Amino acid sequence: MLTFFQKKVKHFFLLLLGIPHCSKIVDMDDSKPTAASSGKKLILVAEDDVFYANICKSKLTAEGFEVVVAANGDEALKFVANRKPDLVLLDLIMPNKDGFQTLEELRKNEKTKDLKIIVLSNLGQDEDVKKAKSFDVLGYIVKTDITIQDLVKVIKNVVH
Repeated sequence: MLTFFQKKVKHFFLLLLGIPHCSKIVDMDDSKPTAASSGKKLILVAEDDVFYANICKSKLTAEGFEVVVAANGDEALKFVANRKPDLVLLDLIMPNKDGFQTLEELRKNEKTKDLKIIVLSNLGQDEDVKKAKSFDVLGYIVKTDITIQDLVKVIKNVVH
C-alpha cells in the first residue's frame, strides 16, 4: 500500500511524463484494429503495477508498437487465446495468477508454446532467474537494472 507521499510523487511523475492518472489498468479492448492490420508489432505487457504498465505502454506506443496491458496472468492468458502478440513482457509477481503459473500454462498450450517472452520483474534471486529461464524465455530483466529507453532497444531487437 502506498503512503500519501508516495501517491503524490507517483501522481507528479505521471503528470511529468504526460500520462493521465488512473487508478487501474485500462481494460483490454478486442475491438481495436489488430497489429497485423495496422502494420504495428503487438506487445502484451503483463504487469499489475499501474504506474510501470502505463510508462511501458506510453513509451512503446510512442515508438510505434501496439501495446495491450494485462493486469494479471489470467488476463494475459485470456488475451493470447484470442490474439498472438509478437512479444510478451511478463512480470512475475501479480495477483490471481503469477508469472510462473502463466509461463507454465503458456508453454503447455500448443498454440502459445512458442511465444516470445521476456520476464520483466523485481525478483533478481538466482533461483527465480533459473526457474523463469527453464520455461525457455528470451530474457530475464530486473526492472531496476534497465531504463525504459534500454528496454525499448531490447524489444526492438527481439521483434524486428
